[in-house]
Amino acid sequence: MRVLSVASECAPLVKTGGLADVVGALPAALAGQGVQMRVLLPGYPAVTGALADARAVLSIDDLFGGPARVLAGMAAGLDLLVVDAPHLFQRPGSPYLGPDGRDWPDNPERFAALSWVAAQIAADGAEGWHPQVLHGHDWQAGFMVEYLRRMDAPQVRTVMTIHNIAFSGPADPMRLDSLRLDPARFHSEGYEYWGRISALKAGLIGADVLTTVSPTYAEELTTPEFGMGMDGLIRQRRADLRGILNGIDTDAWNPATDPTIAPYSTAAGKPANRTALRAEMGLPESDGPLCVIVSRMTDQKGLDLVLEALPALRAIGGQLALLGSGDPALESAFRDLAAHDPDVAIRIGYDEALSHRMMAGGDAILVPSRFEPCGLTQMYALRYGTVPVVALTGGLADTVINASPAALAVRAATGIQFAPVTADALSGALMRLGALWRQKKVWARIQRNAMAQPVGWEESARAYAALYAELGATTG
Repeated sequence: MRVLSVASECAPLVKTGGLADVVGALPAALAGQGVQMRVLLPGYPAVTGALADARAVLSIDDLFGGPARVLAGMAAGLDLLVVDAPHLFQRPGSPYLGPDGRDWPDNPERFAALSWVAAQIAADGAEGWHPQVLHGHDWQAGFMVEYLRRMDAPQVRTVMTIHNIAFSGPADPMRLDSLRLDPARFHSEGYEYWGRISALKAGLIGADVLTTVSPTYAEELTTPEFGMGMDGLIRQRRADLRGILNGIDTDAWNPATDPTIAPYSTAAGKPANRTALRAEMGLPESDGPLCVIVSRMTDQKGLDLVLEALPALRAIGGQLALLGSGDPALESAFRDLAAHDPDVAIRIGYDEALSHRMMAGGDAILVPSRFEPCGLTQMYALRYGTVPVVALTGGLADTVINASPAALAVRAATGIQFAPVTADALSGALMRLGALWRQKKVWARIQRNAMAQPVGWEESARAYAALYAELGATTG
């Protein structure tokens, strides 16, 4: 089965969040299932610079404002097709933001170009390679289904994965021509969304199958609370919606072999890393639990609730170490907190190696997200025996076994869940954390359970391979 995965980022080449980890991990996970997956990426400097033995397999005279090529090659063990369009992608900054921290004004056209190339490869092939399935990820790949309508490739089936429905790829209707869209389909049953163009809605309307990244999030998307105005559409397509839980790279996230830490195979090795993390973050020694947060600092992630619930953490003798960046107001609030509380340490920014050291040195990780399609952070934490304290939502609900009396009785608990997603409920969860921490044998059992929980891609890869096979069977 030949699958073209279409995405705006892919670890380890370019990453702003969990989407990149998923896109980077899927090809290897699926190879053992008989799936040949190639990844189509924009030609950012980091991507074209890493491409080995690149060769041009497709030329395009005018790709949304300039000439372009599609390059084929290998990078980081990935079989890539890269949209080499310097006028769109050879820019400083992140994939989406300029040096001023604002969205590039032509982002709709930039990622429409990615979708256009995906559809052209589906229709015409690239160096004799023709995908049987196009698998698009999030709004950046949403228009591929619209463009495929125009390119006469009915044998190619399409999958659209929602990693986070909060980002819909909106654009002003004045851009219909520049986006090469059929104006006759700009209506409520097409890609129109509250008076604007939506790349994500285009994909959700037209793809053969919709997937999202956890079973619970799939159900949540059918409700007004989580559907971001698209819940009606999701309900209409419920029969075509699958919730397939993400996995993580268990080689990259392996406490027994991790080169960034003092390696350990059981939680008995955690104290050395805890001591090292406290020293690195400037925290004093303590008898209480060291709680960590590795997160984007946004309203979605619920970090404002941590600020409100801090008295409960301090009441159990806990400490807090945070790595993240985002909302300037949240960054400022945590900086102020750290300046006045010696048991709180903050690092603003992104640091992959430090995130590994925090997983290894933390006793618990706080993930109080208001919504979380899947979440990978809590799975990294499980792997390292760092007990997750999570909101009961999305993939957090699907990956953490709450330390309820029943789960504790059968020795199955791996963490603590709380609901509703409020500061009071988080405070209660922290008090429960303190009570479990004081029961050393119980705490050690929860850590062992966490480290033993399967968090890899095996089950998810089988589910994706079965889905592709099902789509292939329907085309004969």
